[in-house]
Amino acid sequence: MSLKAIAKQLGISVTTVSRALNGYDDVSQETRARVEAEAQRRGYRPNTFARRLKMGTIDAVGLVFPVRPAPLNNNVFLEMVGEISHELARHDIDLLLIADDEQADKHGYMRMVQGRRVDALIVAHTLDDDPRLAQLQASGFPFLALGRSRLAQPYAWFDFDNYAGTCRATRHLIQQGHQRIALLGENNNQAFILQRRNGYLDALREAGLSDAWLRSVPATRRGGYQATLELLRLPEPPTAIITDCNTHGDGARPPGAFNRRQPRRPGGVRRAAAGQHH
Repeated sequence: MSLKAIAKQLGISVTTVSRALNGYDDVSQETRARVEAEAQRRGYRPNTFARRLKMGTIDAVGLVFPVRPAPLNNNVFLEMVGEISHELARHDIDLLLIADDEQADKHGYMRMVQGRRVDALIVAHTLDDDPRLAQLQASGFPFLALGRSRLAQPYAWFDFDNYAGTCRATRHLIQQGHQRIALLGENNNQAFILQRRNGYLDALREAGLSDAWLRSVPATRRGGYQATLELLRLPEPPTAIITDCNTHGDGARPPGAFNRRQPRRPGGVRRAAAGQHH
């Protein structure tokens, strides 16, 4: 089905139909809606290759994620990827997953940028001082950061208040009477991990409490389990444990270790989870 047929049916020019379907902003919303409805009714599909040549776009966005630790083991991350892919697909845009190794001499995402294989990048699990974002910003390539980093110029980012999550959780436990509070945090330097750790530490400092029960462990159930056992075997074990990711929380469940209803009873440990979104 050609653009001419749609134009004839609606009584408008072929140029207007083409510009409406290609998202030009000089077409009114009313006209765009009429064109899209008629195109959908007729089952019209644009010539993607021709449109890309004309618009100078690839119709693809790359999602950059780290090889280590592997976020594809995280169900929350996979759900986020699915939602991003679904939303992009509504606009006929493909999502490409790009695994990035921090230790590699050449990064896969830069091959995508230099080869113009994507129109933009989404960079997940950013670092507090992230050279990838600095490089993208310097090159003028469009990107969205899933996390906050320290850059010289403003940039587009989306994030949760990781600092507030652990800070509020720690303050709440302090108000409940806990003084020996542990944090199981991930053992890497990604920005959201540092923010959660700082929230916990600042809340302890406010109350004049020790951070002796802070542990940095792999983001696995085994890591959470082993760290919890080690903490509970201490001469003065924590009376509360905060976990900064869902896998730590799943692992921090040694049988009989936790008593949620009576957190202050000797032998009972209160558990709190913060930051389940990463």
